[in-house]
Amino acid sequence: MAQEYTVMKDAEPFYLPGNEMGVLVQHGFTGTTQSVRGLGQFLADQGFTVCGPRLKGHGTHYEDMEGTTYQDWIESTEEGYRKLQETCSHIVVVGLSMGGTLALHLASRYPEIKGVVLVNPAIEMSHLAEVAQMEEPRFFDAIGSDIKAEGVRELAYEKVPLRSFKEIIHLTDETRKVVSAIGCPTLLFKSLEDHLVPPMNAQWIYENIASSDKTLIELENSYHVATLDNDKELVMAETAGFISRLL
Repeated sequence: MAQEYTVMKDAEPFYLPGNEMGVLVQHGFTGTTQSVRGLGQFLADQGFTVCGPRLKGHGTHYEDMEGTTYQDWIESTEEGYRKLQETCSHIVVVGLSMGGTLALHLASRYPEIKGVVLVNPAIEMSHLAEVAQMEEPRFFDAIGSDIKAEGVRELAYEKVPLRSFKEIIHLTDETRKVVSAIGCPTLLFKSLEDHLVPPMNAQWIYENIASSDKTLIELENSYHVATLDNDKELVMAETAGFISRLL
């Protein structure tokens, strides 16, 4: 019988009903919906319908994550997308870190998506290649909670499975191949100091995405988890404005 895992408090998926503009808000690698819930609530307060799925294997225990693949994470994203399609005529996809990678992957498969918002997205993770080629250890120390603001913590795993590093590299490699075919409006946020995903990732996407409607905003006072950091209000306001003009 498969191991049953309990979802951590504040890691639950969320759905906030609103108007015909749906917003899919996705957390990142080893993280939880806690990192994007504030952004999601802000967007719901503007009247949008917001769905924040919990990626499979996340928000429970890192051994649960070890048993999942990048295809599972894609499926979690698509489940959220299909849920929004039930009531929304337009959908924008927002993603933090690997959530941004998944947003791009989704946009490449569903060209009807109205736009994507990417916060420190991961697309080129060659700095993890050496780790991904290892056979041990089974788990590495945590990579979460890269936040500049004092006293703010991201709800994320304290360990990262080696297997999961291999999976995120597969996802970024696959997604990088389709960026040049994505033509929807794109808003990118890039923290100038990011200890997890090199800032050149967002720059590469900005330069290679097919969209003619694209904006790159630099965040000067936040690290990787910008949705919880000092620039979170800027991220919220710019994201809401971007979505509003797509209606």
